[in-house]
Amino acid sequence: MALINIETAQRRALQMLKKQPVGAGLELLTYKRNRGVTIIKEDHELYWVRERGYLEDEWTVTESELPKLLKGILRRECPRSRKVRLYSVNSRDEVGVKRKRL
Repeated sequence: MALINIETAQRRALQMLKKQPVGAGLELLTYKRNRGVTIIKEDHELYWVRERGYLEDEWTVTESELPKLLKGILRRECPRSRKVRLYSVNSRDEVGVKRKRL
């Protein structure tokens, strides 16, 4: 998709996830695309979250727990970033696919 400011990334991602169908989601990556977080909507209230970068971890969280978790992950994985990349993912099969390099 595009580069967006890190300050608005969490709010924008949560807004877009509400509109996504079940089974689809988003991928937030650093500028170099070597670290990030993937969020897949499993149910109307459940989300699968995968952190990839400094730490490798997965969670299944509710919609109310997602903002706090996402804030912590973005702080840890993008400590000096001002911009992040936001991609739309149609299924879990597309998670971790190499994106076009500059």
